Amino acid sequence: MEKIKLGDIFSFDTVYHQKDVEKFAEISGDNNPIHVNQEYASKTPFGQCIVHGFFAGSVFSRVFGTIWPGEGTIYMMQEMSFRSPVFVEREYKANFKVVELNEEKHRAVIECVLEDSQSKPAIIGKAMLMNKERF
Repeated sequence: MEKIKLGDIFSFDTVYHQKDVEKFAEISGDNNPIHVNQEYASKTPFGQCIVHGFFAGSVFSRVFGTIWPGEGTIYMMQEMSFRSPVFVEREYKANFKVVELNEEKHRAVIECVLEDSQSKPAIIGKAMLMNKERF
């Protein structure tokens, strides 16, 4: 398996579905009607239901744990700033870039950005990961 290096980038396409938003609301206990009630959400500035911020940001965990760097990854820290709403049934891209690397400790700091189809950031942040095989 190839080592991940400083400056390496990775992207992952994703779509959020209302049925999954409803599952997240049930699991998390966050039943805010902005996420699950279309009638309520239609009267907000967004005009429709929006995806929970932490559900939208969970794409970072999905990628880190299963794809890049993948198996063996220990998630040590995540910062997230929510910049714009995430809507269901729209295409988003999660972009990642290695901005710090400590090969001795097998750790990396990764910039994380979730952007919409017009490249507008919805979530920006950084994560610290450890992976003995990949860093």
